[in-house]
Amino acid sequence: MHILVFQHIECEHPGMFRKHLNELGVKWDVVELDQGQPIPDLNPYDALWVMGGPMDVWDVEEHPWLIQEKEAIRLWVKEFKRPYLGLCLGHQLLADALGGKCGHQKPPEIGISQVELTEKGLNDPIFYGMGRSQFCLQWHSVQVEILPEDAFVLASSDICRVQAMRVGNSAWSMQYHVEVEPDTVDNWSAVPAYRNALEKSLGKEALKDLKQKAAEMMPNFNNNCKNLFTNFCKAIGQSQK
Repeated sequence: MHILVFQHIECEHPGMFRKHLNELGVKWDVVELDQGQPIPDLNPYDALWVMGGPMDVWDVEEHPWLIQEKEAIRLWVKEFKRPYLGLCLGHQLLADALGGKCGHQKPPEIGISQVELTEKGLNDPIFYGMGRSQFCLQWHSVQVEILPEDAFVLASSDICRVQAMRVGNSAWSMQYHVEVEPDTVDNWSAVPAYRNALEKSLGKEALKDLKQKAAEMMPNFNNNCKNLFTNFCKAIGQSQK
């Protein structure tokens, strides 16, 4: 298995997924799009992962490489029909690239919250063996408002209808973060845009409380991450038969 990872900021890497990738000896290559690294030939790869970032899907003037990234996502999912996993911005980019629509999340969803699997989510292979209600880390001010063609909702929350979705047979994405590690909140809060969004939403003293809650929930986060990774790997195997 060989995975290509699109990153948009250094601190939003595959996180806890790296542990499981290394344990299985999975090869994975990172493209730091925000640093000007070009998108390579997609053909050698078995899966595409697209991570989060501080920019929005419509920020193409400030980040023109978003145009090429969306084209690559569209080619990967619609033409190659190979497995895709998107997280946060990667979730929004999947929708936008395939003809869906994203808009502002009001209010922004930042902190530890719960998402609920839909009936389709409960029966989807990506969530096999996972509970209907899941705690997760949220840090977003944009949401998927209109699904792309051939997509359906796998998880929702009270203020964000499309918390997870599937497009076609092998593209999955989550608005929330499953890759959380013990140092994730520290690393992300060091990014001014992320810190400002946190304090604007939850107050100046919110970071201390978020770190404590994240530490308490870390075993739960990591268990969900492991399950989702295992399920994704099985899905890759099924798609290649």
